Amino acid sequence: MGKVYGSAAQALNGLYHDGMTVMSGGFGLCGIAENLIAALRDSGAKNLTVISNNAGVDGFGLGQLLETRQIKKMVSSYVGENKEFERQYLGGELELEFNPQGTLAERIRAGGAGIPGFYTKTGVGTLIAEGKEHKDFDGETYIMETGLKADLSIIKAWKGDAEGNLIFKATARNFSPMMAMAGKVTVAEVDEIVPTGTLDPNFIHTPGIFVQRIVEAKCEKRIEQLTVRERA
Repeated sequence: MGKVYGSAAQALNGLYHDGMTVMSGGFGLCGIAENLIAALRDSGAKNLTVISNNAGVDGFGLGQLLETRQIKKMVSSYVGENKEFERQYLGGELELEFNPQGTLAERIRAGGAGIPGFYTKTGVGTLIAEGKEHKDFDGETYIMETGLKADLSIIKAWKGDAEGNLIFKATARNFSPMMAMAGKVTVAEVDEIVPTGTLDPNFIHTPGIFVQRIVEAKCEKRIEQLTVRERA
């Protein structure tokens, strides 16, 4: 069977189970796999650990999985746009592993590259460093962070071909290429699937070897914070 699927639900069929770890690409609401997230919600899979820069907003993106109580733990950098996230976390209903944004990106990249751990100065002397190995290099103290991997990565791209080669657009490129490498299985939704061979190899961001399934899907592309100028 080829990599191209007819719907997000079909693309996730057989891949989800309770207690799995999911990486979800994007930055804010930009570049999130809207249809795959909705399909994961509809699957009913629960006790999920989700690795994502943020947790969407109330009622949209990963916020949908929070509302249905399908997420047990978030590994994130920024979660300030979601009131349901705040409520669950402060109420002790949701586990949270906070990461500095650059550290989160490097943990994902390291996991995809087969690197089990690395040292960084970020977080030294803060709560982030508690319980972590400390080591001195050239008179400076570093803490060890571990690489991250996932059972499933769901990402969003601009264009893709039937082999799973992907091109991202602008901010949507954040986190997604490295998550494609760090997932045991990666499913990509794209705005457009083009014939194989039409993408310039010099501009492919994620080679198809890292993508097992792909689906063409229309997205709402909601604006996270809409700011408009007052009428004169």
